[in-house]
Amino acid sequence: MSDDIECDLVVIGAGPGGESLASGAAKAGLDVVVVDKHLVGGECPYYGCIPSKMMVRAADSLAEAHRVGTLAGEATVVASWAPVAKRIDEEATSGWDDAIAVERLEDAGAVVLRGVGRLAGPGRVTVELPDGSAGPTYAARRGVVLNPGTRPAELPIDGLAGTPYWTNRDAVRVTELPSSLVVIGGGPIGCEMAQVFARFGVEVTVLEVGPRLLGPSEPEASEILQEIFVAEGIRVLAGISIDSVSHADGSFEVVVGDETITAEHLLVAAGRTPNLDDIGLETVGLSASDRTVDVDDRMRAGEKLWAVGDVTGKGAFTHVSMYQSAIALRDITGEDGPPAAYHAVPHTTFTDPEVGGVGMTEQRARAAGLNVRVGSTPLEQSSRGFVHGPGARGLIKLVEDADRGVLVGATAMGPAGGEILGFLAVAVHAQVPTATLRSMIFAYPTFHRAIETALADLS
Repeated sequence: MSDDIECDLVVIGAGPGGESLASGAAKAGLDVVVVDKHLVGGECPYYGCIPSKMMVRAADSLAEAHRVGTLAGEATVVASWAPVAKRIDEEATSGWDDAIAVERLEDAGAVVLRGVGRLAGPGRVTVELPDGSAGPTYAARRGVVLNPGTRPAELPIDGLAGTPYWTNRDAVRVTELPSSLVVIGGGPIGCEMAQVFARFGVEVTVLEVGPRLLGPSEPEASEILQEIFVAEGIRVLAGISIDSVSHADGSFEVVVGDETITAEHLLVAAGRTPNLDDIGLETVGLSASDRTVDVDDRMRAGEKLWAVGDVTGKGAFTHVSMYQSAIALRDITGEDGPPAAYHAVPHTTFTDPEVGGVGMTEQRARAAGLNVRVGSTPLEQSSRGFVHGPGARGLIKLVEDADRGVLVGATAMGPAGGEILGFLAVAVHAQVPTATLRSMIFAYPTFHRAIETALADLS
């Protein structure tokens, strides 16, 4: 213990939340040490949100070009993946180099260490260096913040282990496209990637063990998305079991019941595994087998311990991690501020159309025992949808707690669905009475004007 290096705060894991918190704490004058074995910034800027949305942007431009024939004459489209790969490499990830992010933290006053940080009791962290040797041990006066993030789940499918399948980390680094692709997983990552590759000419099959695409979303949105996928040539098999996977002679074979599906590549995008199994949770009275770390409304997880990000189980989104990091930082530095609240967590799947949601779905609201009223309208039937024409499919769906007269959930699906969602996120978060929403003036002709129609449908 006498050889421990004293500091104020140790942050284990420098994903978006950890990086932001460490920077803020250092700027506040705390002596901060950040330990991460991978890239500072985490999954989002290198393998998730940023590169994948560059892929989506490119694929959407191809789809819009194909709509010219209906809207504005003629256009010839020749797809090329090279500009996409170049943008991701040079603009998004700097060749998967985090030097800029590290420098940003160091400029703020933090010390950044490569390696594996492990808890060794309250406020105490040991570091294993990249070569496997023992690094320094820190004693943190304020404590430790956990932000270890998640990794792609390893699925227990017969034959899958050992095959050269892709995860999202591989998919965003592709420089040449395969001729065909099987995607295991119909969640946000799987759906976004499936549509991107299909729009670049790849033959795509999506396999979803659950009953439908985007299972946690409203079923109406899932149904629309599947219809659009099929219309774009994407094969969707939902409610199935995957019996085995094999790889030989440059191709994969996936056995689904009586059918064997063959493809050049396989993308596994079904779930994430929390990085909690090797960070010493047992030394602070927590279980290393848990999939989440319980936190209170100040992000406290124990004595001299805070946790932010995916491992808290409050939503595996960058914006949730950033939100939590601000709350934890206030608690660490003794500042006042509102506690955490998760009744209006927004999320968007960036397919075309986008699928945005906030708060409860209808099913969740009914399961919670609320007196539920639902209002909805097809987005393509709105004034803007009519003008927009091709590509305007979607819906607005509102979920109201009728006893209180406030929205507890909403879905905005359509072009810029994630942007339309902002209006609804404010309504759910602030518990604006639906009577007040009905009294508003909605600009014409806009997509968000469909919210007015959905509000009328509530009554």
